[in-house]
Amino acid sequence: MTDTSEYRPATRLIHGGVTRTQFGETAEALFLTSGFVYDSAEQAEATFNNTIRHYQYSRFGNPTVAMLEARLAEIEDAEACRATATGMAAVHAALMCHLRTGDRVVAARALFGSCHWIVSTLLPRFGIETEFVDGADPAAWRAALAKPAALVLLETPSNPMLEIVDLRLIAELAHAAGAIVVVDNVFATPLLQRPLAFGADVVVYSCTKHIDGQGRVLGGAVLGRRAWIEEVLQPYIRNTGPSISPFNAWLLLKGLETLALRLDAACRGAETLAGFLAAQSGVARVWYPSRADHPQQALAMAQMAAGGTMVTFEVAGGKPAAFRLMNALRLIAVSNNLGDSKSLVTHPATTTHMRIGAEERARLGITDGVIRLSVGLEDPRDLEDDLARGLAARAGD
Repeated sequence: MTDTSEYRPATRLIHGGVTRTQFGETAEALFLTSGFVYDSAEQAEATFNNTIRHYQYSRFGNPTVAMLEARLAEIEDAEACRATATGMAAVHAALMCHLRTGDRVVAARALFGSCHWIVSTLLPRFGIETEFVDGADPAAWRAALAKPAALVLLETPSNPMLEIVDLRLIAELAHAAGAIVVVDNVFATPLLQRPLAFGADVVVYSCTKHIDGQGRVLGGAVLGRRAWIEEVLQPYIRNTGPSISPFNAWLLLKGLETLALRLDAACRGAETLAGFLAAQSGVARVWYPSRADHPQQALAMAQMAAGGTMVTFEVAGGKPAAFRLMNALRLIAVSNNLGDSKSLVTHPATTTHMRIGAEERARLGITDGVIRLSVGLEDPRDLEDDLARGLAARAGD
């Protein structure tokens, strides 16, 4: 495997984790195989009793998947990584492998809808106590973590309101309470934010988003210390089977090669569009982490290298106005995905956060006028024109 430890992130995104076969291929090899053969029955026995290392079955491990895991670990500066079939498989595995009946979980209230369901609905079915807190309120975290806990779950920036959580503070409080900290870092990506450097124990990704970045495949990843990955997470993944397809892993490897370029362009575009939207009549508010009017701008820029690719804004007129705006767009597509090369909009109250209920949405500030914009790689001037068209339709012009 290529040693890229001396290189900078953009270089490691291309060369990290590469293992070449005897044929000396330039592109990473795609091992599209379910199983592997052994030289002898004795080698098979030694493989299964872990006295030698040999690939057994692609549910347990695969050379293409291993390259993806190695590259992600290098970029994140993590000791180890395991890839999964989807981002939600990564979140589910990271929580369930660690928790037991009688444990207690503290989570930021601002979570992606499916993550919120796991904490609010699934974990209590197994006798696990859960508590939600306002992620931006240090006092709420202190109160919740004044008694023992097993795990803390948060995302920062949050989906969709771009709330920022103080990673260093929460890690200190969580560790004092006996908990590990699991951070969903999908909005920031490993290039804009390093949760492990701020004290987090585990980082999870939906690789479907920026890492693929072209709307092609699903994938997820869990990263952390080697002992936890191999002794706690790996047995759970091995025996429950949320394994990623080698083909999907190969596409994600190729996606990583252009991540730095795509992310830089999309962040610049997002910052431009946030400024554009803030100046438009009919836009009640804009949320973007690097803007001076973001309530946690200082914290965001202390943890992140840039504001990210997501812009959230609220239009006057509620759901009817938001729908008129979205339906008038010609270039920006309506989709619940994000982190794509194509710009996308969604209405969280009726899609990604519909099932958390109106009361919880109100607590999070997700009104019927809120729209989440994932900025892609189009010329920002064309995106401005498209949003202007939508805003005119919102007002009935």
